[in-house]
Amino acid sequence: MDLLSCIKTFVEVAHTKSFTAAAQRRGLSRASATKHVAALEDRLGARLFTRNSQFVVLTEAGETMLSGSVRLLEELEGLTEQVKGQTKEVTGLIRIGVPPSFGAHYLVPALINFLEDAANVEISIFLDDGSSNLVREGLDISIRIGESLPDTDEVAKLLTDAPQLAVASPEYLARAPRLETPEDLANHQCLVHALKSPTEKWSFVGPDGPVTVKVKGRISANFGTPLLAASVAGQGITIHPTYMVKEFVQAGKLVVVLPDYQPTALRIHAIYPQRRFLPVRIRIFLDFLKKWLVDNRDRLEI
Repeated sequence: MDLLSCIKTFVEVAHTKSFTAAAQRRGLSRASATKHVAALEDRLGARLFTRNSQFVVLTEAGETMLSGSVRLLEELEGLTEQVKGQTKEVTGLIRIGVPPSFGAHYLVPALINFLEDAANVEISIFLDDGSSNLVREGLDISIRIGESLPDTDEVAKLLTDAPQLAVASPEYLARAPRLETPEDLANHQCLVHALKSPTEKWSFVGPDGPVTVKVKGRISANFGTPLLAASVAGQGITIHPTYMVKEFVQAGKLVVVLPDYQPTALRIHAIYPQRRFLPVRIRIFLDFLKKWLVDNRDRLEI
């Protein structure tokens, strides 16, 4: 049995955690996919998966094999593109991990534009809260949004920054204590994003420079959508990228608070695994996305 086909099938099973899904991606029957992996295990003399009728999990040997296999396939793809001189024809699948709100507001509109000129490219979008392992999940790119990036082995490309707003509903403000400076937030219900503000501190830039305050509240979450919903429902003050709240502000459902104090902007990065050859489709897409975000800057502002 062809070794390269076996390796490709193994990688798909590892990424999808399913023989059935891997078979569909490879255009094989499930039985053939199983035989490919079994043949690879026989050749290596090692079991690559622990599996039963409900789950598929990589063994320690499988983890090692996956890392090496991904690098091998990337090298092969890059070499193929170099030999072909493939600089204009963009083909293949791009797997992108993205936070849900950014995906809906920005990534999908950008992809629609990109695919108009890249007729032979396919896109798969995956939920990524910033914790995904790109190699294990089979992601080509992950969009990460935050004040900074943690130390990582991946390559990071800064796309743009995302201004933020502090907002609350008119109903909440009508019954809440005075709110004139960030220090007043100590007397308010603040809806804290556990990932973006793990120390429960909010930072602003005001007339006299930067200021950081400790905040608290009865509701917190590790993603933004429920915090936004809670704020609209009158449960407190929240901070979000402008693109998440602008339609609620324009509709009068939320009001910008502390207008003289600008919350620290977030930075939008695209990260991707280090590799010797970056596939043409990935390089072209990243360049496109960066330019698209610059050209559509108004979507990031109120």
